[in-house]
Amino acid sequence: MREGTALSVNYNKMLTQHTFAKRVFLVAGIYGLAVLFPQYFMEGQNGRDFPPPINHPEYFYGFIGVALAWQMVFLLIARDVQRYRLFMLPAVLEKFTWGLATLGLYAQGRLAFVVVGFGIVDLIFGTLFLFAYYATRPDRC
Repeated sequence: MREGTALSVNYNKMLTQHTFAKRVFLVAGIYGLAVLFPQYFMEGQNGRDFPPPINHPEYFYGFIGVALAWQMVFLLIARDVQRYRLFMLPAVLEKFTWGLATLGLYAQGRLAFVVVGFGIVDLIFGTLFLFAYYATRPDRC
């Protein structure tokens, strides 16, 4: 491919867009694993820091397990953003449902502000996921 041709310009643009999407999903997956995995060992600590103690551990561990599974999906998407592009849409939903839930619960006085911070991070990732979905459209590549 010759430098400066329309084909090379489109190819470089596609690489840049795919690189953005890959990085977003890679960072989200690694961040999520780093934040979520230790939660498996913090049930008692969460009960002390954010009373009352957890009285339905199946919901707690179920949430952590499902969330960890999603982190693996993010890492999978990062490996081949074009092939797994449609998975970006439920990934956006995953991020927005948690982020918006934290805002709603905080507004009702039912959630500590520190947890809202994690929800805001998810809203940011969800927005970046939307940008990645848009940037990797087949007609843009």
